[in-house]
Amino acid sequence: MKRKRMLSALLVVAMAATMFAGCGNKGGSNSSTQGGKAANNGDIKEFTAFFAVPGSEINDDNEIQQIIAEKTGVKVKETWLTGQTAEEAIGTLVAGDEYPDFICGGNGMPQLYDAGALVALDDYIDKYPNIKNYFTEQEWDQLRQDDGHIYWIPQFSNIKGEEKTCTHNDEAFWIQARVLEWANYPEIKTMDDYFKLIEDYNAANPTMEDGTENIPYTILCEDWRYFCLENAPQFLDGYPNDGSCMVDPDTLKVMDYNTSDTAVKYFKKLNEEYQKGIVDPESFTQTYDEYIAKLSSGRVLGMIDQWWDFAFTAGDAIKSAGLDAQGCDYIPVPVTIDGRKNQWHNSGGVLNSGDGLAITKDCDDVEAALQFVDDLLSEEIHNLRFWGVEGEDYQVGDDGLFYKTKEQRAKAAETDYKASHACSYSYFPQYDGTCDDGLNATKPSGQAKEFFDGLNEDVKKAFQAYGVETYVEMLGTNEAPGPWYPMWSFSNNFTTDTEGGMAWTKIGEVKHEQLPQVVMAKDFDSAWKTYMDAYNACNPDAFLSELQAELDKRMKDAAKYE
Repeated sequence: MKRKRMLSALLVVAMAATMFAGCGNKGGSNSSTQGGKAANNGDIKEFTAFFAVPGSEINDDNEIQQIIAEKTGVKVKETWLTGQTAEEAIGTLVAGDEYPDFICGGNGMPQLYDAGALVALDDYIDKYPNIKNYFTEQEWDQLRQDDGHIYWIPQFSNIKGEEKTCTHNDEAFWIQARVLEWANYPEIKTMDDYFKLIEDYNAANPTMEDGTENIPYTILCEDWRYFCLENAPQFLDGYPNDGSCMVDPDTLKVMDYNTSDTAVKYFKKLNEEYQKGIVDPESFTQTYDEYIAKLSSGRVLGMIDQWWDFAFTAGDAIKSAGLDAQGCDYIPVPVTIDGRKNQWHNSGGVLNSGDGLAITKDCDDVEAALQFVDDLLSEEIHNLRFWGVEGEDYQVGDDGLFYKTKEQRAKAAETDYKASHACSYSYFPQYDGTCDDGLNATKPSGQAKEFFDGLNEDVKKAFQAYGVETYVEMLGTNEAPGPWYPMWSFSNNFTTDTEGGMAWTKIGEVKHEQLPQVVMAKDFDSAWKTYMDAYNACNPDAFLSELQAELDKRMKDAAKYE
């Protein structure tokens, strides 16, 4: 949402003033990196990158980053979002007209495009085979902006060779393994099943082994992450993650999940659970860091969230603290409103055309920057990014399969070790799927045997009880619903320049303000009516109309390639 507060603006200005400080060379060269200018440190060329998402910086002497630098001739100093929204951070960069070499602006990409801050990539792509082959002609065309040019490369949608997927990197209802074990691994299909189990477990086991009080259910509501509260109705109705709406696959019509019968039932259920003391009373005021700290402590029995939002922080913390021995790991369960089949996990990559890695006008060597991206997609460098160093981070069996020892897995979860050793260049283009050898997965998370062997014992026990070996099998998988999917790649970049975009902004503000009130209200029906009146006053039809127009356009464009 576009909130312009003076304090935030001052904080962002301070952040921007130091964002690229200290990005210079470390090898004694007299040159340094200023703003977006690459520096040449001996044989190593240095670039800067800013990603408008929270992330963890690595040490300057990171071992794998140095190996990659020696092989490619390039090192990138990465900086991440801290203390502000993507739009605020990007807005400050635009106002100062000074940029890093690489940038991924998140919801701020339209600002960068409108400001003329990005380099058109059309004339370069054919020179770099790994980049050229990263997308099909149809997919490259989908990335063209209004002026006909391509300015960014989505990083996360590409599947190489055979798809190998063990994790569900999307939204789900999660519940701790200890809760499932206590109930002898029951079938959980409905929303009522889910909350009844949490209630029963907490009544029988109100604390952890050390006496720490459980938090039965918490909700993350901070800033853009309030999807953990507001978008559950689309999932409860079994629909895949279109983000801003549901789409009827038969009629190809956009539907509003905010006003559905399921939405009423869901929020009424949360209201009931809040009155019972099951919903964490701090849900609507906690920060993301406080939320992750709660999950990391093992206290939280259940929540709705996206895997990527908690697994690599809270999940690793649970493992490092040995809390998996108490069953504190999270398992996804296929909860819908009435037990209907869900379509949450879809095979194939999801092209987010509204966001990606871009090169800015302040980069003084675009070709070297693109050559680095091309090198990152080579098999040798990609394996370094995600598997590490053979013999140190993973082993190769007699059958040619990559695997990790128990000690190597434990190290990989340690925060300090990751900062000093691992370098995935996680917001640069990458592959899921299969290596060129046709045998190994491009990442450990896709290597079935390694994945299962590396699971904590509480997760293994749960999977074995349900007769599955992966998170995906817990939920089931489906083909992508259609060429329009996902609609969030359009709505994420809405601006207030259109009637629908203005409505979308107002809807977000109303949800942030009133949905917590709905959950906490003593009189749910009255609170829901107040919320619906405010929601309808936002002109949602204008928003839905623009979504429908985009869906129709996507279907028409896709037909050209049939």
